[in-house]
Amino acid sequence: MQVETLKDVLVWTREFHRNLSDCLHHCALNNENSRAKMLLDYLARHEQELSQIVSGFVETAETRALNTWCYDYMEKHPILHSAHCDAPFQDLQPDEIMGVITDQHEQVIDLYRYLHARADIEATRELMEELESLEEQAARQMSQGANRMQEM
Repeated sequence: MQVETLKDVLVWTREFHRNLSDCLHHCALNNENSRAKMLLDYLARHEQELSQIVSGFVETAETRALNTWCYDYMEKHPILHSAHCDAPFQDLQPDEIMGVITDQHEQVIDLYRYLHARADIEATRELMEELESLEEQAARQMSQGANRMQEM
C-alpha cells in the first residue's frame, strides 16, 4: 500500500489491526498450549476492536488533518507489513506472543509520535494525540489482560 497522507496511515493502521486479528485467530486454532490459545483469542478480539475504532477515525476525522502529507517518514522508517501472517504465533509461548505484539504496537506508536511532532496544523496534532493515546491504552490493556491470564 502506498502511504502518502494521514488518511493512508489510518487505512494502513486499520488493515494492520484487522490482519493481525485474523493472524492471531488463525494461529490460536493451531497452538497446542492452552494458555497461548486463550491469549491469542483474547488478542485477536482486541485487534479487531482496534481496527473498528481506527475505521471510525477514517470516517470522522477532519479532512484537513486526513489530507496531511507524511510520505517522508515511510521512506526513512519502513514499518512492519501487515499483508500476511508472518509471525508464527502458533509456535510461541504466551511471553513470546506478548513480546511480538508489544513490539508491533510500539512501531505504530512511534509512527504516531513522529507524525505528531511534525504536524503543522492543530487538527493534525489533535488527531495524532488521540491515535497515540488509543494505541498506548490498547497496548496497556492487552498487556494487563495477558498478565491476568498468566496468574490463572
